[in-house]
Amino acid sequence: MKSPSSLRVYLATLLLLSTLNRPAASQAINPDLLTNKWKAKWIAAPEGSRREAGVFHFRKSFTLDAAPQQFIIHASGDQRYQLYINGQRVAEGPARGDLNHWRFDTVDIAPQLRAGRNLIAAVVWNFAALAPMAQMSNETAFIVQGNSAAEAVVNSDASWKAYRSNAVELSRVDFSQAGGYYVAGPGETLNAARHPWGWETSDYDDASWQAAMIVADGAPRGLQDSPSRWFLVPRSVPMMAEKTERLARIARMAAVKTRDDSVQGHAPLTDLKASGHFPQDPWSLNIPANTRATLLLDQSYLTTAYPELVTSGGRDSVIGITYAEALWKGQEKGNRNDIEGKAMRGIEDRFIPDGGNHRLFRPLWWRTFRYLQLDIETRAEPLTIEDLRAVFTGYPFIVRASFDSDDATLKEIWNVGWRTAALCAHEPYMDCPYYEQLQYVGDTRIQALVSLYLTGDARLVKNAIELMDESRTPEGLTQSRYPSQLPQYIPTFSLLWIGMMHDLWMHCGEQYFLKPYLIGARGVLDWFETRLAPSGLLARPEFWNFVDWTNGFKDGVPPQEADGQSAILSLQLAAALGEAADLEQAFGIGERAGHYRELANHISNAVRATCWDQSRRLISDTPAKKRFSQHANILAVLLDVIPITEQQAVMKTVLSDAGLTQCSYYFRYYLFRAMTKAGLGDDYLNQLGPWREMLKLGLTTWAETPEPPRSDCHAWSAHPNIDLLATVAGIEPAAPGFSEILIRPHLGKLQRVAVRMPHPQGEITLRLNRVGDHLNIGLVLPRGLKGRIEWRGQQIPVRGGVHRFAM
Repeated sequence: MKSPSSLRVYLATLLLLSTLNRPAASQAINPDLLTNKWKAKWIAAPEGSRREAGVFHFRKSFTLDAAPQQFIIHASGDQRYQLYINGQRVAEGPARGDLNHWRFDTVDIAPQLRAGRNLIAAVVWNFAALAPMAQMSNETAFIVQGNSAAEAVVNSDASWKAYRSNAVELSRVDFSQAGGYYVAGPGETLNAARHPWGWETSDYDDASWQAAMIVADGAPRGLQDSPSRWFLVPRSVPMMAEKTERLARIARMAAVKTRDDSVQGHAPLTDLKASGHFPQDPWSLNIPANTRATLLLDQSYLTTAYPELVTSGGRDSVIGITYAEALWKGQEKGNRNDIEGKAMRGIEDRFIPDGGNHRLFRPLWWRTFRYLQLDIETRAEPLTIEDLRAVFTGYPFIVRASFDSDDATLKEIWNVGWRTAALCAHEPYMDCPYYEQLQYVGDTRIQALVSLYLTGDARLVKNAIELMDESRTPEGLTQSRYPSQLPQYIPTFSLLWIGMMHDLWMHCGEQYFLKPYLIGARGVLDWFETRLAPSGLLARPEFWNFVDWTNGFKDGVPPQEADGQSAILSLQLAAALGEAADLEQAFGIGERAGHYRELANHISNAVRATCWDQSRRLISDTPAKKRFSQHANILAVLLDVIPITEQQAVMKTVLSDAGLTQCSYYFRYYLFRAMTKAGLGDDYLNQLGPWREMLKLGLTTWAETPEPPRSDCHAWSAHPNIDLLATVAGIEPAAPGFSEILIRPHLGKLQRVAVRMPHPQGEITLRLNRVGDHLNIGLVLPRGLKGRIEWRGQQIPVRGGVHRFAM
């Protein structure tokens, strides 16, 4: 584990993240661009197929009489692009979506412009068949549209110049190389001798470049006759944050001189500063000619970042850069801090210097790593590595919540949990940043709640709800993950999508945003309603009925009868029906709300009638009553299928009976909800053993599954960050839009807790100090907020303002 001081530095870094130019506010977009065809054209390089892998450069010079106060442009590319103004990178996109909702970015580039000659340039790439699973695509193309006549000088058309690069080669990452199922994109090799160095600057000579080829007209989504396959819509999330991180230390270093085969041993690696610990400033490393060298570098914590390698000299050297979350010993990872006897295995990039000075290698897409290994082989020229740094990238959250108590390990759990959530949040949420980078609904519901509790920023939550709506099939289901080239359907995740909407409504309100998505929610529930068996239970739905990664469920699917009947699947449907009923009652159709409640009650009663086992006093997984799980009983408690008077006894059995199919890290989120509902919230802190074990193993983010996990960073395991606020401090919304608050602490053995958290109307601060049988409370609530505090059977009403009292 990192030291406490290192963790503080890391968290401070997250709070001080710099960003690329933020998208201008949506009202800055010229309304004509949202309803009419654009003047700008989609352009491409005239050489080669636009559906094959390739990297392309575009540029255009233009002159301004004076430096403008504002200069708003809109840009997009397929598959990805980076935009430069006068040599400075100002935007990267587009935010991921599909062709029917292709995002464009809105950027004010006035700060980079000057009187006289200016240059706008872009690099655009297409990974083709090697693209990440989450990357949709039509063909390679790029577009820039000025917001008004004043900015039209930059509109993309045949006046732009284009160049197809042959400097980048892509390499497929196989599963054995990555350490598990991997669909996050290729490795890259940059041959510096073929790269057009300085292409993004105004003094570069582009005389040999060709005029760009016009591919299609640009146009927004919704035109009567669309002129292209890209239906353009505005980006709804900000540009990603960037912040330089210095690598912490050299974990291993070795070099073998190869000029003379008779020479064995270690050749000198000179000028590395700080004796193996990297300084906060650039450092240098000289590697002689004809030498092989290996450096294993430890970031000391997991990160998502663009590595930036700066070299001089070393013509035709080969520098391999391999990235891993942890080192491997066979199929085991063990303690992540230990390196002895372990090997590097992971995604690899390569850089081949051309002998020039100050050459910068930065891959087109960011990498995920704690450990980074350089494998260097020089030829006839010595090589100088002038610097190697990481530039963190991720969603620009600002953490507005904090948690403190008399148990220091809870602060570690809080810090590691937030890092996990932050690394899994980019343009959309991601299940994991190393292996898949896919937005799965089951993961995302938990990630969204972490975001709302700790930051109050709902933009990425709303983006997730929107993207999942865009994935819906004509039958009504959403896809399980989206965006995704390969469709995948997990029907239960469509139900959790409805739960996400309900969560957002309770925390933020957002009626205007949510109301249009009721149509999609109805489609989901109609799909399920037609699949109910005569018993009232859900019969076997098509596709992958995943519930949880646990040994008791084959491929994550709970036990079912031959005809598919399952208590767990049925109860998940009942839960979604209840949540949809709340939404319909609030801003939909009241009759439909009544129907959903009636159907939810029908299903719940059917589960109780067919699956309650009187001898074990538990809900079984199926009517056959042969298999029992924590999952079925958790859901039965949450939905009051088990009477309130019996819930605590059932949950005590759930927690103590090892013969039940156990919840994974992921589904323990619902386990903890059921514990609290059944009056066992004070036992919550005793259930954090799996997270404390991960800390002992040196993890700096939470893993996907118990040892040995594939992914060391999986945000579905970050829900203790929710629980420390919602269960331990006991702060929850008691009415939609957080218009009312319920504070019901569950301190366990803690004597002191101090928290703050965002609220739509401001900030909540709460201090709890236990003195004997009394609880001293200090509370500050935003003006206009009302609610109550509950403690050991007592209730005290509270309103906005400052409160100090004892219970």
